[in-house]
Amino acid sequence: MASSILIIDDDPVQRRILEEMVRRFGLDAMTAQDAHEALEILASPGGKGISLILLDLLMPEMDGMEFMEKLEGLNISVPIIVQTAQGSVETVVQAMRAGADDFVVKPVNEERLRVSIQNLLKVNALTEEVRRLNKKVQGTFTFEDIIAVSTPMQQVVRLGRRAAKSNIPVLIEGDSGVGKEVVARAIHGESPRAGRPFVAVNCGAIPENLVESTLFGHEKGAFTGATAKHIGKFQEASGGTLFLDEVGELSLDMQVKLLRAIQEGEIDPVGSRRSVQVDVRIISATNRDLIQMVKDGQFREDLFYRLNVFPIMVPPLRRRQADIPPLVEHFIHRFAAEEGRKVHGITPRALEMLMHYAWPGNVRQLENAIFRAIVLCDSDMLDAHDFPQIAAQVEGFEEFTEAPPPTSAAPQEVATPEAPASGADVAADGMALGIPAVTEGGHVRTLQEIEADMIRLALQRYRGQMSEVARKLGIGRSTLYRKIKALGLDA
Repeated sequence: MASSILIIDDDPVQRRILEEMVRRFGLDAMTAQDAHEALEILASPGGKGISLILLDLLMPEMDGMEFMEKLEGLNISVPIIVQTAQGSVETVVQAMRAGADDFVVKPVNEERLRVSIQNLLKVNALTEEVRRLNKKVQGTFTFEDIIAVSTPMQQVVRLGRRAAKSNIPVLIEGDSGVGKEVVARAIHGESPRAGRPFVAVNCGAIPENLVESTLFGHEKGAFTGATAKHIGKFQEASGGTLFLDEVGELSLDMQVKLLRAIQEGEIDPVGSRRSVQVDVRIISATNRDLIQMVKDGQFREDLFYRLNVFPIMVPPLRRRQADIPPLVEHFIHRFAAEEGRKVHGITPRALEMLMHYAWPGNVRQLENAIFRAIVLCDSDMLDAHDFPQIAAQVEGFEEFTEAPPPTSAAPQEVATPEAPASGADVAADGMALGIPAVTEGGHVRTLQEIEADMIRLALQRYRGQMSEVARKLGIGRSTLYRKIKALGLDA
C-alpha cells in the first residue's frame, strides 16, 4: 500500500544505502543499476505503481540528464530527485531544466532526503487530483482514470467503452455511492462528444415545481419570479451529454415531457411559443428498480424502454473487493496531501478489516471513512483503531472500537523487594504486572533496564505493530528500531 520509490544508481553500495533509507521512511523501494534497466521497469506493468524516482546523475552509457530526456519523450510524468556529488549551482540548474523536481548532494543526508520525498509525494498527490478534476471539467475524463481492477468492474469498463462509440441511450443502474456518475463521465470522455458539455442533473434534488424550468428553461415573465430568460439543462448540454441522475424520481407529468424531448430532439421552454431543437446524448442513472416501478404504475413503460436501450449495472463495493486496496491507497494519498498529514499507508490488519466490511454506502462511504481516519491518525500509517465505527461492525475487530489508553495513563503496580517482578514476567503478562522500579535486593534499577521492559511491554501489548508501538511510546519508528537493536531485543 505504500508509495514505491525507484532508485537508479550504478553503485551497488549506494543503492543499498538509499534502499534502506527509503524503507525506514515506510515506503517501498525498487532499484535499477542503470538507466536502461530503469526504463524497462517504468515500461512494465509494475512501473505504474512508482510514485517517485531517485536518480544518480553520473552513470555510464546513459547519464541522468539523458534519462530525463527519454522520460519526457515517452510522456512519463513522475517526480524526480537527482543526487550528485557536485552541488554547484550550475549542476542544479541543468538538472532542474532537464526535468528534476529536487536534488540532494552526496553523501545523502537522511533527514534532507525524507523531507524532499514527503514534499514531492504530497505535491504529486494534489497535482494528480487537480488533473482528474480538470479532465472532468473539460469533458475528457476516461475509463483510464477510473480505479477498476476487479472482474465485475472490468465488465463495466468493457460495456462502457462499447456504449461510448455510439449515441445509444445508456441507463446506469446501481446502489447509491457506487460511482454511476463517474462511469457516465468516462463514457462521455471516450465518445465523439468528448470535450463538449457534460451536464449532470440530479432529478431527485429539484423541487417538483421547478423541474420543468430546470430541464427545459423558461422565458422572462413565464411565471412569478421569472425575471429573466433561463436556458435549461437540455440547451446547456446541446452538442454534448446530458446525465439524468436518479431519473426514477421524476413525476409522471414530467416523464411525458421528457419522453417527447428525447423522441423528437426538441424542447418547449416554459412560456415560449415555439420549440427549440437540441442535440444531446442521454445517459440516465437510478438506484431504484425501474421495472418494478413500471409494474406499479410509477414509471412510464414507454419512457423506460426509451432510456433502457443499453443498460449497465455497476456492482456494489462488497462485490468487487479487489478494488478496495487501490481505492484506499488513492484516498490516503489524496486526503493526506489535502490535510497536510504525514500518513502514507495502512497496516495489513486495518486493510483486512476494511476488506471484511460490507460497505452499505459503497465507494462514497469508503472515501469518507478514509477522510475521517486521516484526521484521527496520530502515526504515519492508518491502523484499525482509526476506524472505530467500522471495527464495531466487523467480527473479530471489536477490540479496535477504541484506541487503548496510553501506558502511562494507567496506574501501575510497583513491585517491592518482597515481591519482585522480572522483565520476563512483564513480557509474559504485561496487562497484569507493572514495571518493577527496584531490584530483588532493594536497589533502584537502571533507566536502561526499565526502558527495555517498557519496550517489551509495548511490543507484546500491540502485537509487534511497530508504528503503533512507537506512537504509544511517544518516539519515532527509527528511534524505536535503534533502541531495540541497542538493547538487544531483536529476538
